[in-house]
Amino acid sequence: MSTPEPFHPDVRAARWFPRAGVSRRTLRLFRRPPRPRASTPDVDVSSLTIATAGGELPYRVYRPRAAGGTGPAFFWIHGGGLVMGSPQQDDRFLIGLAERLGIVVFAASYRLAPEHPAPAALDDLYDGWHEIRGRAAEWGVEPDRIAIGGGSAGGGLAAALTQRLHDDGTAEPVFQLLMYPMLDDRTVLRTDIDTRQVRIWPPSSNRFGWESYLGAPAGSPNVPRYSVPARRDHLTGLPPAWIGVGTLDLFHHEDLAYAERLREAGVATEVLEIPGVFHGFDAVFRNAGVTTQFHSAAAEALRKALEPSAAPHERRQTTE
Repeated sequence: MSTPEPFHPDVRAARWFPRAGVSRRTLRLFRRPPRPRASTPDVDVSSLTIATAGGELPYRVYRPRAAGGTGPAFFWIHGGGLVMGSPQQDDRFLIGLAERLGIVVFAASYRLAPEHPAPAALDDLYDGWHEIRGRAAEWGVEPDRIAIGGGSAGGGLAAALTQRLHDDGTAEPVFQLLMYPMLDDRTVLRTDIDTRQVRIWPPSSNRFGWESYLGAPAGSPNVPRYSVPARRDHLTGLPPAWIGVGTLDLFHHEDLAYAERLREAGVATEVLEIPGVFHGFDAVFRNAGVTTQFHSAAAEALRKALEPSAAPHERRQTTE
């Protein structure tokens, strides 16, 4: 076996992190919601309830106080391996994004597996997307200038929702921002990935998350439609994408493979690979320089995509 890639200097302390992950036995502990952040002098943070297939679900809204007129918006989906997580877990990042870009940001909620397997989460998000878009005028948002994004499982759900909206032929997002997205259940079956430096989301957690969501063994020949974005045969016509992932992330291989398939299908796709960082590193090392670089790159990609004159572009980027 090859020598493991060293950790990025900014996250080197992760060498000592435990490698155990979430399971049915420990899930309750991982589901404790973080304390929500309050509004800031520049961004108003509020909550609203959205009617979905799963009932009334809570959303978070981040509105720049200086915003005037109408403008673009961002629809964000939280991560948590499809089995945990909540909108407020990304308050800090989304407040910063709203302030930096001067856009309204919506953080969505959805039902979690294993209590609610596929397609529950996607059905909830589908309803939420249409509700937000239909009421865009209430928040000063242009309905045809809304991007979609998410982190980890939220990134996978954003990709899946984009595919479903594309097939509907209406209300597509203008851009998809996918941060270390969870895209392919078949990664569970791979034995050629060096996982010695994997942290936060190990293979055991990945298997638990996917099988809880699919209601079947990962890699099964038949899975619910849109439940696994990487299994879609044709990607032609999807909106431009940005994918950011670390080289020590369990999803590194599947994310690059999906990006390559998007490019082959003619979809403008930008990839940011960060050497030596693991899954969800930015949530653990919030003040690290590499986290600032990662979030800045994502914000810049989103800014360009939401400009009225934005033109699709394709480039591969690496940061040291």
